[in-house]
Parts: sequence; structure tokens; C-alpha cells
Amino acid sequence: MATITECRDALDRLSDSFARADGDVRSAAALDRTLSCHITDLDTTFTGRLADGRIEVVDTVPGPPPAKAQIRLAMTGDDLVAMVGGQLNFAKAWASGRVRLEAGFRDLLKLRTLL
Repeated sequence: MATITECRDALDRLSDSFARADGDVRSAAALDRTLSCHITDLDTTFTGRLADGRIEVVDTVPGPPPAKAQIRLAMTGDDLVAMVGGQLNFAKAWASGRVRLEAGFRDLLKLRTLL
């Protein structure tokens, strides 16, 4: 089972990938939205923003997200680490219910480029 530190490192690596992206991926990552990522097996939530093409983690809180972010993710720590590491395809994980993504319709359209 992935640790909180491994999950945070995975989010940092994902943020670095967004920052290095170009074209449509860079445009999609340029959203300015609040973000939460609930790690279900650790019952921990990372909260922050997707801004300027980066994920900025502001806080780590126990339990589910304390407030409704504009973009909300939920998954196990192992799935987060595997997705960022390239061993788990986001679309397949989302379609099978292993990963939950909630956002407004326009944001979902932009995010599909990232994921």
C-alpha cells in the first residue's frame, strides 16, 4: 500500500509533467481551479489548486475533502502512484470505477486532454 509521502511525491511528479507539457496538454493544464485528491485507502485528502500548469498542494487533511473543490479526484494510493508512473491508464481506471473524477462539464472536456 502506498504511503502518504509516496502519494504526495506522485502528485509532485504529475505537476512537473504538466509544467513540461506543450500544445493542447499545456492549454488544459492552464486551468485555474480548486482541486482535491482523496486517497481512499489512506482516508486522506490533498487539497490545493490547479494553476499556471501546475498542481499546488496546499494542505493534507484526514478524511474526505472538507470542501467541494471544482475538480475532485478519488482513488487508492496505489492507483495514484501507478497512474503517474505509467503502469495504469487513467481512462481505463476511470471507466472501471477505480478512479473517480468529478468536475464541471467544461472542465471535464479540457481535462480529457490531460488524462
